Amino acid sequence: MSTLPDVFTDSEDSQLIADAKKDKPEDHKFSYTERDVILYNLGVGATAKDLQWTYESHEEFAALPTFGVIPQFAASSGISLGWLPNFNPAKLLHGEQYLAIKSPIPTEGNFVNETRLLEVLDKGKAASVTTIVYTKDIATGNVIFENQITVFIRGAGGFGGKRSGRDRGAATAVNTPPKRQPDAVIEEKTSASQAALYRLDGDYNPLHIDPSFAAIGGFDQPILHGLCFMGIAGKHVLQSFGAYKDIKVRFSGVVFPGETLVTEMWKAGSKVIFCTSDIHFLFQVLTSSLLSHSH
Repeated sequence: MSTLPDVFTDSEDSQLIADAKKDKPEDHKFSYTERDVILYNLGVGATAKDLQWTYESHEEFAALPTFGVIPQFAASSGISLGWLPNFNPAKLLHGEQYLAIKSPIPTEGNFVNETRLLEVLDKGKAASVTTIVYTKDIATGNVIFENQITVFIRGAGGFGGKRSGRDRGAATAVNTPPKRQPDAVIEEKTSASQAALYRLDGDYNPLHIDPSFAAIGGFDQPILHGLCFMGIAGKHVLQSFGAYKDIKVRFSGVVFPGETLVTEMWKAGSKVIFCTSDIHFLFQVLTSSLLSHSH
């Protein structure tokens, strides 16, 4: 049985960070059924034609691989950041997400999440905070998912400590697409109700549903969840190249429900480098993105 250490110590941490890392969050339980799997798959664009993702009696019924971000969500988003100077949750941005699929994904389960502060960086005008979560099957103790979540908090820097993080392998790799045409391209129009549907997977942030709240954040309308369009891109790579064991993305832009996304993919040995763009606004929304194929 794999467990996380109580504290991820780092000799370069300031006392503020060292003390914050000692505050061990309580484990968080998560249970789900086939209904939740279908709801997630629909939330990232599966349709009634994709019976393997939307019909529980299909012989190949399965969760899409990026379902692995769902069981950990409440655990990682609930971690306290109030110890940061000038912390303002309205200035928090989801920067990167790394998901490793350690075991086959059951279509229903009872899990427990272990959560720790992994790394905190002082970026001067902002703080970068990375949390790690192990999601384990309660009955067997097997780790099903590992997630590493990096958030940036504007205005919360200047507290001392290191500015650059450690190399954590695939979770921190900078993935630059080759200078050639992509090996596969998939275009998909999101639904105007995409965020309204995806929020039922557990992310009830009003930024994704309430126009007045979105306006406070400077948006003309509610925006789509980053983990939703990560799931859409992950689905595109699965459709093009098959199953994978881990996926890493960097969020570089926002998407409004109803817009069209295009994912460009380049095969690179056992890996696929990909980026996803909003074709209406002509900018990338996922960059530095990579996944590794299952063996």
